Amino acid sequence: MSETYDVVVVGAGPAGYVAAIRAAQLGLKTACVESGSYEGGLGGTCLNWGCIPAKALLESAALAHNLQHHGARMGVKPVQVEYDFPAAVKRSRIITRKLTAGVKYLLGKNKVDIVEGRGRLAGAGRVAVDAEGDDRELATRNVILATGSVMKTFPGFELDGEKVIGSREALGLQELPRRMAIVGAGFVGVEFADVFNAFGVEVTLIEALDTLVPFEDPEIGKALERSFRKRGIRNLTNTRVKELDRESSPMVLTVVNPDGSETAEETDIVLMAVGRRPVTEHLGLDDNGVELEDGFIRIDKWCRTSAEGVYAIGDVAGQPMLAHVGSHEGIIAAEHIAGVARHPVNYGNIPSVGYCHPEVASIGMSQAQAEEAGYEVVTGKYPLGAHGRALTAEAADGFVKIVADAQYGEVLGVHMIGHNVSELVAEVGMARELETTLDEIVAHAHAHPSMAEAVMEAAFAALGRSIHM
Repeated sequence: MSETYDVVVVGAGPAGYVAAIRAAQLGLKTACVESGSYEGGLGGTCLNWGCIPAKALLESAALAHNLQHHGARMGVKPVQVEYDFPAAVKRSRIITRKLTAGVKYLLGKNKVDIVEGRGRLAGAGRVAVDAEGDDRELATRNVILATGSVMKTFPGFELDGEKVIGSREALGLQELPRRMAIVGAGFVGVEFADVFNAFGVEVTLIEALDTLVPFEDPEIGKALERSFRKRGIRNLTNTRVKELDRESSPMVLTVVNPDGSETAEETDIVLMAVGRRPVTEHLGLDDNGVELEDGFIRIDKWCRTSAEGVYAIGDVAGQPMLAHVGSHEGIIAAEHIAGVARHPVNYGNIPSVGYCHPEVASIGMSQAQAEEAGYEVVTGKYPLGAHGRALTAEAADGFVKIVADAQYGEVLGVHMIGHNVSELVAEVGMARELETTLDEIVAHAHAHPSMAEAVMEAAFAALGRSIHM
């Protein structure tokens, strides 16, 4: 072992590399260990095989969809338009390479030592790094575990990379199938349904729960179903997959319908989008007193684990498994180690966003959650069907719904579906951080015409003072 580090970060995804940079900015001698053996390398799954390449393909999909369905109406007639999915994939990889190079540059700029290999706890103040032909140990005062997560599946639907694929394979397809069944209609599932439908694939989306994006407000899921149905995407909700015959051509997927009957669905590819599991194996957790809870590393409000000097952040530390949560936790952990942390993570004010079209975004409590928490609730809902900016974008599907405390007008939650609502959720998050009221939202003159006006209009509706409906 060479000189002792102040912090060794294990994992260089959006949680780990951000933690390493922030720790180094605070004057802590920092190393970041990354093997790239799961789904990434510098930047992690999100940057390499998740958030960024998926959003690049979604932009290509939006262009394809708009040309096909809205081009002529908007005065741009699509003549001899050809879809080139491999070109879209190539563009997504170029963006990814640019950003991963940026991560490497930023770590170097902040004098973070990048150590290649798989890191694990090796006793108090020690991190072992397993690398081909170059195993070593690092001495450190603190460790931040940021090993992320990998895709889940279940028996009978194991990934084979060709007939049954995950998001990684989907992001690199060079030849599109005629038919695709997507199992799971959370954000990953609906985003891929959007992409492949726009490029001409017959998509069937299968969800075991009652609506698409089932952990969002039920009205959001139903609205997304209607929008997808208009685009020709089949939505099978409250439906379970039972078995898959991979040997038949095309493959036969047996599903159990809501009434208990079974149906045989023909498909060329099955894309599994049923969630992710934390990477906790081979970390030496048991031997070093790091406790798990529901499979995740258990942490406190400062991201500390049960072991002295060991922190955990990002997907490995539990729900919500979102890149921006991991990055935020990384900053909090680094600042806590440095003794300058001012506040813990506020998990009650984390935005949730799906980048399908129409986009889905939410923050805070649903109406049911607020009522369960004892609030007397008022709600305001503003449909986008008559919203100027949405109409100019040929994107009139959707609404903004605000949930607020009836007594004081405090904004408890906002739930949105529509054009560019991923950009609106930040306004609401800041408003909630500052304990803003409905009156304060409507007191601000929002730019016209803008999508942000929809938040103001929903607030007016909650106050019983609707202007444009």
